[in-house]
Amino acid sequence: MTEKYAVVVVGGGAAGLSAALVLGRARHRTLVIDAGEPRNAPAAHMQGYLSRDGMPPAEFLAAGREEIARYGVDLVRDRVVAVEKGEDFTVVSAGGRSVRARRLVVATGLKDELPAVPGVAERFGRDVLHCPFCHGWEVRDQPFGVLATSPASVHQALMVSQWSKDVRFFLHTVAEEELSDEDLRRLTAAGVDVVPGEVAELVTEDDRLTGVRLADGTTHPRSVLFTAPRAVPQTGLLERLDAELHETPFGAYPVVDATGLTTVPGVWAAGNAIGFSEQVVHAASGGYRAASAIVADLLMTDLDAAVRRQSPA
Repeated sequence: MTEKYAVVVVGGGAAGLSAALVLGRARHRTLVIDAGEPRNAPAAHMQGYLSRDGMPPAEFLAAGREEIARYGVDLVRDRVVAVEKGEDFTVVSAGGRSVRARRLVVATGLKDELPAVPGVAERFGRDVLHCPFCHGWEVRDQPFGVLATSPASVHQALMVSQWSKDVRFFLHTVAEEELSDEDLRRLTAAGVDVVPGEVAELVTEDDRLTGVRLADGTTHPRSVLFTAPRAVPQTGLLERLDAELHETPFGAYPVVDATGLTTVPGVWAAGNAIGFSEQVVHAASGGYRAASAIVADLLMTDLDAAVRRQSPA
């Protein structure tokens, strides 16, 4: 017989584990299905999470898994490959497990596609970074580079100037004419040097970033490089359920209400599944909100059904 759960949580990152913790404490039988591919895996530490600042992401997730186990939440390492909606949801994993759930939480996150510049992927999360709020303090006052991936990278170049006054903005494949006059004025005001020309590779020495080499052979000494990956939302399950998506500059994400409820009744989303800029602290909060809404939803559904049963025909 197919196992039945009150809630299946797809994704075991901060959002999924937070949702599972609340659901377990509310005495709902809950299953977390986790493919084990957290977005922040390349980072040695996570920052800006009050009381957990500097904690390694793997240690944070391990602590979360221990916490949900205390409340009887099941967790399996697997990948969801199919989901169907009937009276309940049927969730099928790559390992062949099929379970039913009254409600779903989709916390599948997103993937970062990095610029195809030699050295960028290898050093991502170390001295190639994307978020100054995550890593700016740790690399403050060092020589920064910013590798443009679109004209919108101007914003990143301006933001990182808060943490260093030595910033060079490498236009790479972006033409200088694509930048507005306002962009150029702000870059000048921030003291950011604009460097035209395509980037050929990163230069390293003793396993440290030491420079950015252009296609013309010019090398710019830099010890930190920021760049904006292309966000690839993991919305496959939501699309199969016909959830409404909306386009953003960072991809298409589900339309959700304040609790994370999608346009599909019974399906909530949280974390990077709902947006590019969700940090760990936001993801945990989103999972909590979704779970508390689900607890109320299940309770009221069951109470209304009991009232109908008690009502005279």
